[in-house]
Amino acid sequence: MKPGFHFNLWRTLRMAFGFLILCSGCHTPDNNLPVVGFADAFEDNTISQARQGFFDALKKDGFSEEAHTLKVIYRNAQGDIPKLTLSVKYFISEKVTLIGTCPSLSTITAIQNTKDIPVFMMVSPTPALMKVNGKQNGAPENLFGVAESLGYIDTSFSLIPKLIKPADHTLRVGMIYNQSEPQSAEALKRIQDLSAALKIELVSLPVNSTGEVQLVTQALLSKKIDAFFANPDNTVFSSFETILKACNNARVPVFTSEAGLVARGAVAAYGADIYQWGFQAGEQASQFLKNKSTKGINWEMVKLRKRVYNAVAAKEFGLSVPNNFEAVH
Repeated sequence: MKPGFHFNLWRTLRMAFGFLILCSGCHTPDNNLPVVGFADAFEDNTISQARQGFFDALKKDGFSEEAHTLKVIYRNAQGDIPKLTLSVKYFISEKVTLIGTCPSLSTITAIQNTKDIPVFMMVSPTPALMKVNGKQNGAPENLFGVAESLGYIDTSFSLIPKLIKPADHTLRVGMIYNQSEPQSAEALKRIQDLSAALKIELVSLPVNSTGEVQLVTQALLSKKIDAFFANPDNTVFSSFETILKACNNARVPVFTSEAGLVARGAVAAYGADIYQWGFQAGEQASQFLKNKSTKGINWEMVKLRKRVYNAVAAKEFGLSVPNNFEAVH
């Protein structure tokens, strides 16, 4: 036996053993594994419920990272539009199976950047309100998921004069709106018409970013409004605590059309359950993953809406909410 044989043999065995250990932690990529790219436009406790509902619906049908039946690429743009655009383009470069979008800013960005990958929206208005029409003024062919119209605003806004009745002046309701968001501008127009019909004096001011919200809210409060209406607006969602704090300090109750904002301090609302909104969109996405086809799938309207009120806020302002409203806090 040659000198050094045992040493060389041991070294070879040790290297082979190390290679086996290294590879034992490796998994051969499964090219058949569906990949979901999910884009949140900003961080928000209410909006995040939709994402949870979306992935719970997928999990119910056997699609989850825990079960190794799904890969998820998640991005939150933190309110940065260029970052949101980069996130969507990254999904496209990764050839994801589908894109989940929440809320409307994400949906619009996805539709603007891909016509091929199915987009499943949630917490978004109808395609017409988002102005993302496709062929022959219909919805884009790759747009699916769940949307909402502005019709439910009437019920929420009409509650205000039933609960607040100034004795010596016309009821004054304030609201802010982001003029760069199509659905926010449409909501403003609807509320203006509704205010005229209800003989309410509407005081509305525009904002362009979340950084302006505090200043604009204070400007509204200086106009002696009796109530604040938080309309369906991404800027309102992401700045709600700022609005609520200012209004509470001024003893002005906040009403809204978004059920999720009631748990965060608004008095009452009639609107979609955000978790169920995402779950409904997730059921559509699950159907697509199971059938590997979008045949028979179309975007649809929210199915579950509810009347809710915040018991703490109602008590604080001495308001008696109708019996058909459910307490959420």
